[in-house]
Amino acid sequence: MADEDVVLDFLKGKSAAKSKFYFKDFLPLFPDKGPREVKKILTKLVNAEKLEFWSSGSTTMYGLKGAGKQSQAEGED
Repeated sequence: MADEDVVLDFLKGKSAAKSKFYFKDFLPLFPDKGPREVKKILTKLVNAEKLEFWSSGSTTMYGLKGAGKQSQAEGED
């Protein structure tokens, strides 16, 4: 299974409970990879528009593109 598929399966499996996850939540998915490698996987998925990131200014969270309350609220402007 490709690294990207591991991330997407994780997010789809958790989507009923929550839609955004901290970077540290993805590290256990890849125990043999360092944080920099995991960051590259997430960035690749964001660039492919499969994931999106949300930042509060002090922290960044990742989620499936178009999922969650934040995504809906951004279109209300």
